[in-house]
Amino acid sequence: MISTHTNVVLVGFMGTGKSAVGRLVATRLRFQFVDNDHIVVERAGKEITEIFAQQGEAAFRDYETRALESLVHLNRCVVSTGGGAVLKEENRALLRKIGLVVLLTAREDVIYDRVARNSKRPLLSTDDPRATISKILSQRQRAYDEVAQFSVDTSDLTQEQAAEAVITEARRAFGWLHH
Repeated sequence: MISTHTNVVLVGFMGTGKSAVGRLVATRLRFQFVDNDHIVVERAGKEITEIFAQQGEAAFRDYETRALESLVHLNRCVVSTGGGAVLKEENRALLRKIGLVVLLTAREDVIYDRVARNSKRPLLSTDDPRATISKILSQRQRAYDEVAQFSVDTSDLTQEQAAEAVITEARRAFGWLHH
């Protein structure tokens, strides 16, 4: 089901630019920016790394689903999601209900360079983060492809260029062909 709401939902792996590009898209379209991970943190009363450590990934994914459910009635928003939000079929349906789903991608080496120094990435707290990126990406690819209505490779784009690509597609999808 395609949404009747005028929202842009950004999905993709960590480090592809969902938050940074999302904020730019929201500003340029005069939409509100909503970070689903921030909703999770607010509701759980703890950081994502703490949720993973204390309750596990499954509990985090449940928080994520409940946060997405709260966004279904929004309009004129850009929603940034966690990289694994697409894993649950229920979430993929919610994402499509919320709005136009845009997949941000990047090459593995670019992702690694962007996230390697970030200690707030619980899934990358491994001995070989590069191999972990490769493994998780391949596990999620089908879900990303299934939910996305459009995709932008941010590997060689500035945040501004990536935002423009998303805006161009959003305008087309919403029937706003003028600038």
